[in-house]
Amino acid sequence: MASVGIYLNFSNQAEEAFHFYKSVFGGEFSAFTRFSDMPSQEGAPPMPEEVAKGILHVALPILGGFQLMGSDAPESMGFNVHFGNNNYICLTPDSKEETKRLFEGLSAGGKVEQELQDTFWGSYFGTCFDKFGVQWMFDIAN
Repeated sequence: MASVGIYLNFSNQAEEAFHFYKSVFGGEFSAFTRFSDMPSQEGAPPMPEEVAKGILHVALPILGGFQLMGSDAPESMGFNVHFGNNNYICLTPDSKEETKRLFEGLSAGGKVEQELQDTFWGSYFGTCFDKFGVQWMFDIAN
């Protein structure tokens, strides 16, 4: 089923922030994955412990089926989180075809941050900025 959510990036505070949100909204996490859960990549240097213990993805259902999602965005992986670039509108369309159509439409005149692709976590995923600087994330299950 198609849905929309907000995705928040943190500078090493995702776990603390989401435990706070859980204390306010209640409920249980529908996803909670650390960077250490990622499969290792051949030839890649070992992941620093500080990064490995960080949050790769967390999701918390809050109101009316709405998902609040987030992750840590380590500087060592090229992120520079600051207010204004720390959130995405996350779209979960019903199909890959609809995902591609929306992605191409929203990124026209903007910038593709991560091309749509199949991922190790079983999603078809990509991110882009529209021509107004709004950040969009697409994530549908394969």
